Amino acid sequence: MNKKYIEFLNIISLRGPNIWTYRPVLEAWVDIGDLEDCPSNTIPGLYERLSTWLPGLIEHRCSYGERGGFLRRVQEGTWPGHILEHITLELQTLAGFPGGFGKARETPIRGVYKVVVRAWHEPLTRRALYFARDLLMAAIEDRSFDLADAVETLRDLADDECLGPSTACIVDAADDRDIPYIRLNDANLVQLGYGKAQRRIWTAESDGTSAIAEGISRDKDLTKALLQACGVPVPEGRLVESAADAWDAAQDIGLPVVVKPYDGNHGRGVFTCLMTQAEVEAAYAIAVEEGSGVIVERFVLGNEHRLLVVGKKVVAAARGEAAWVVGDGVSSVDALIDSQLNSDPRRGSSEEHPLNRVRLDSAARLELKRQGLVDGESIPALGQSVLIQRNGNVAFDCTDEVHPEVAAVVALAARVVGLDIAGVDLVAEDISRPLAEQGGAIVEVNAGPGLLMHLKPAAGQPRPVGRAIVDHLFAEGEQGRVPVIGVMGSQHSSEAAALTAALLQDSPKKVVGLAGANGLYLNQRCLASGDQRQWQAGQRLLINRAVEVAVIEHTAEGLLSEGFSYDRCHIGVLTDIDVNAHLGPFYIDSPEKVSSIFRCQIDVVLASGAAVLNADDALVAEMARLSDGAVSFFTQQPLSPALIAHVAAGGRVLQQQQNTLVFHDGQQSQSLALSQSFSTAQLAALTTAWAMNVSPASLLERVAALPTWSVSYSV
Repeated sequence: MNKKYIEFLNIISLRGPNIWTYRPVLEAWVDIGDLEDCPSNTIPGLYERLSTWLPGLIEHRCSYGERGGFLRRVQEGTWPGHILEHITLELQTLAGFPGGFGKARETPIRGVYKVVVRAWHEPLTRRALYFARDLLMAAIEDRSFDLADAVETLRDLADDECLGPSTACIVDAADDRDIPYIRLNDANLVQLGYGKAQRRIWTAESDGTSAIAEGISRDKDLTKALLQACGVPVPEGRLVESAADAWDAAQDIGLPVVVKPYDGNHGRGVFTCLMTQAEVEAAYAIAVEEGSGVIVERFVLGNEHRLLVVGKKVVAAARGEAAWVVGDGVSSVDALIDSQLNSDPRRGSSEEHPLNRVRLDSAARLELKRQGLVDGESIPALGQSVLIQRNGNVAFDCTDEVHPEVAAVVALAARVVGLDIAGVDLVAEDISRPLAEQGGAIVEVNAGPGLLMHLKPAAGQPRPVGRAIVDHLFAEGEQGRVPVIGVMGSQHSSEAAALTAALLQDSPKKVVGLAGANGLYLNQRCLASGDQRQWQAGQRLLINRAVEVAVIEHTAEGLLSEGFSYDRCHIGVLTDIDVNAHLGPFYIDSPEKVSSIFRCQIDVVLASGAAVLNADDALVAEMARLSDGAVSFFTQQPLSPALIAHVAAGGRVLQQQQNTLVFHDGQQSQSLALSQSFSTAQLAALTTAWAMNVSPASLLERVAALPTWSVSYSV
């Protein structure tokens, strides 16, 4: 019986750096059955259907390294596993996640492939793999496929589960600076950096945003009082208790006035330029339902502006514009809004649209009545200009127009409230002039401001607001990292990891985390017993604010099934490699493939860090060329010519000669007498601590203070 179908045997989520790439991927084990005998050039119409359904495949360069390279492979003949990879990547592109890593590799089993694709977000990529399989089978069998429905499903999944645009732009900016990040929940809480050096963000709020400041910003009356006390221009106004009180306040302040909720948001229930008692009382009735109270304040002439303050300076500004339609004597207001405003391709409900669709809310209906129109079904006269919204869609960039005095006042307003990141709303006729000379005023100071208006303005230049926030959180040159020591090896890594953690504990003030074979530890405190050489255990250390140094051990099996729990490490330790290790379930069936797994530990060493290598294991020693950082060897043998050359070039070697340890450091060496010989694991730990700048003499003092140097040692 022929089996021409694509079956997923297994899908492995590699959530950290792995044997394929530094980024998270899904590795799908795919059985293509008898399609192994059907390369793409033998399937009539396959090329035409794929290139028609997915025209973006023309951009896939593939092995030819040129535009159209993948489609050329399809024409010449390639296998379904390879095609599945590219379709998955293209579906992710259509869902809003362009580009990314992809590979398709044969296994020793006929018809079974490993298909590897960049996992921007695991549930989305997993769904994209299944859609890609179904699309490919439809193309092979010349059946229809609802591509639009698949893409819409993926986009909905992205909207529901991926980071929002404000958070994502900050994370992307951190990534550009090589600052690692960890998503802490299904919403927008993200950790930037590791351990004690971390910072946290939630959309555009940081762990430096105080709850007191946020509470003040929600209390509009208190905010105005504080700003006014510091000389910041604000519109006069007060809280009111009834519709009658609202009219009394309006008369005291002087018409026109604004009526708005005391603690509302997103402009709901805000009425501007109110001129009559009827308007004020009607506005009060609506505003009181949108918040816990109502404010009446002086109407400030001009356009609404949103200025973003990060730290102590304005980094972006956007202006709102009024929305008008012009009557044709035939169409209703609703129809004119649809044809003249909502037809603008910049308007929509998704994050891709910088402008919202215009709708007739209570404030807009009030504007219509002022102009002699009853509601949306009214028909304006030919040529009549009809105002729909006075202020809205604050999405027109005006950063370069902001007057220095305006920027100074806005930054002061954020400081008065106490916000490190703030969206300051002000009304002014001309943002390029000081507020005092035009009667402009600051009307609100908001915590957690949206950033989309600055990232994708309706007009003007996008602003790098995510980078501004990252630069505020991390000084130049900082990457939010604590030293991470990654340890791998076939036999000696567990003892080496435990001893390294013990050596680095100067005192109770030095908090060292260990995730290893004997458990998860924070100094002497056990957080979890049993084998903790897992991705999740390493992550537990990295999110712990107390951790100053993290020692994390990974096994070859763990790397193949989960990936590393960190993006890069300061020290990468490789104790030994057993090329006969049994990794058959992962289709690792040769010494070369086994060695390629362990090399990953050295591939992830930072340029500012070091690789610690066993010079007595030839395969381990060869890994020195892969390290982006320095290299420190340890050996129990006389120095080889290669090690002599390494030392001459300024490198480090820890050598055990009978009962003497020799610390070779470039042109200098230091010998220390021992009472016993050390094992491979012990030498690895000593070399690692030395690479962490613990002095040789101090190392031996610490060794003497340790209870035991046995394999079962655990901190």
